[in-house]
Amino acid sequence: QNILTSYYNSMVISGSVTLMVIILSSMMAFAMTRYSFKGKGLINSLIISSLMFPAFSTIIPVFKMMTGFSLLNKSISVILPQVAGNLSFATVVMMGFLRGIPLEMEEAAYMEGAGVGSVFIRIITPLLRPALATVAIFSFLWSYNDLFTQLIMIRRRVKYPISALLIEISSKYGTDFGLMTASVTLIIVPVLLVYIFLQKNIIKGLTAGALKG
Repeated sequence: QNILTSYYNSMVISGSVTLMVIILSSMMAFAMTRYSFKGKGLINSLIISSLMFPAFSTIIPVFKMMTGFSLLNKSISVILPQVAGNLSFATVVMMGFLRGIPLEMEEAAYMEGAGVGSVFIRIITPLLRPALATVAIFSFLWSYNDLFTQLIMIRRRVKYPISALLIEISSKYGTDFGLMTASVTLIIVPVLLVYIFLQKNIIKGLTAGALKG
């Protein structure tokens, strides 16, 4: 197994999950914090309560669903469950940040004739950068390290992400600690780079909206 191929598989999966989570969570948070509609309280309760269900509790029906749609051994079979698993947390972070943004700029834009899409893209999205960075970092890292879903959904070696490849190395060469150490080092390099260069955004995004006044 070429380790570069596994890196590519991991980047495709984690990058797709991060992009989809950012787009969907920002849109959901904007709707939940800026509009009043029937069933809003129920939806908010569902978002909060879904945080209590780990991936382990839903993997069997998800696996059956992916089998029914013939999606096993494809990147999409990992991407979809990971997006669903990260979406609630990302939406909560976005909602907390958006509640701290004053409405005056949006109201002025509406008075100037701007539409909802224009306000969201040109005003809300730039202001959401700290929260977007936080959501992107955590979504990428969770997807990158989600070995459980990867092993369940992907069985072909050529499709293995980098974390799944380590399991094969550890089971085949369990006593070769030099090889194990080298493999672990290669796997954690992207994680270390993300934390080193983006740690300020992680802290800023998580604390934004936590305090008022």
